[in-house]
Amino acid sequence: MREALLYLRLENGRVRCETCAHGCVIAPGKKGICGVRENRDGKLISLVFGKAVAAHDDPIEKKPLFHFLPGSRSFSIATAGCNMHCLNCQNADISQMPVDQGRIAGETLPPEAVVRAAQESGCDSVSFTYTEPAVFWDYAFETARLARRAGLRTVFVTNGFWSEKSLKTLLPYMDAANVDLKFFRDASYREICGARLEPVLETVRTLRRAGVWVEATTLVIPDLNDSGEELREIASFLRGTDPDMPWHVSRFHPTYRMTDRPATPVSTIRKARAIGLEEGLRFVYTGNIPGDDGESTLCPSCGETVIGRRGFTVLTRAVREGKCGFCGTEIPGVWD
Repeated sequence: MREALLYLRLENGRVRCETCAHGCVIAPGKKGICGVRENRDGKLISLVFGKAVAAHDDPIEKKPLFHFLPGSRSFSIATAGCNMHCLNCQNADISQMPVDQGRIAGETLPPEAVVRAAQESGCDSVSFTYTEPAVFWDYAFETARLARRAGLRTVFVTNGFWSEKSLKTLLPYMDAANVDLKFFRDASYREICGARLEPVLETVRTLRRAGVWVEATTLVIPDLNDSGEELREIASFLRGTDPDMPWHVSRFHPTYRMTDRPATPVSTIRKARAIGLEEGLRFVYTGNIPGDDGESTLCPSCGETVIGRRGFTVLTRAVREGKCGFCGTEIPGVWD
């Protein structure tokens, strides 16, 4: 446990957490929406500092990041808890553990041990992923600073529901992020996730303005966000932020509290990719369809395959010093 860095003390022993966009006001003895930040005697305490519920050596493509050190490995950690309660959460066993099970599991893994494990595994980066880094912000912040000093890159896989203060404090130690842009309807965010749309959009804008490499992911769910209109609005927003920002459109499978609808048809995912390209995004990828043509990176000028993939594996690579190996066109990303 560790006293949180970002909070305000209020009257009557209450505190306001400043880590995510909820801005929870927490009474003594109570926890925030995430279930892992608690008011103890007027101090906000992180209950998950240095307590990893997952720690793995992953391919960077699993994040997914396709234009950031492709083919490299990333030491990936998470703690229990999340600031959203998505009905379709694919990692609900750990993200919703504090709420659904009333407990916080995990093994002691302090920041310096994370960095050491990353180095010993031959990883090029440390990723904060699986659950939501905002809820273990203090742990991620200290780990990211140590990782940078050790020459490792840092990656944040996030739902984007951060406070402005927490985001800007971490920006100097962030190299890449994949932001989950779930819907383009505030009502859907409120009903399905218990959150709001605008803070997520602002996180995407802020990260790109700051020079962090950003890729976005949308899980396409039948009858929720699979209309041509909503997909086009998401693509238009991303193109307006940065047309070079890769967009991953992934196939939904029934899980957690959303087992009332079928898996997304492959044709819908391919339609979403086509919409993204029509809207002016230069790199749109299909997800959860291993072997699909939409997994590979094509040069936007000559159309040749500059990075061939299957699932999380890089099969071929023809990017030379950030340029297409066939025609010399610049391919945006972080390549070395």
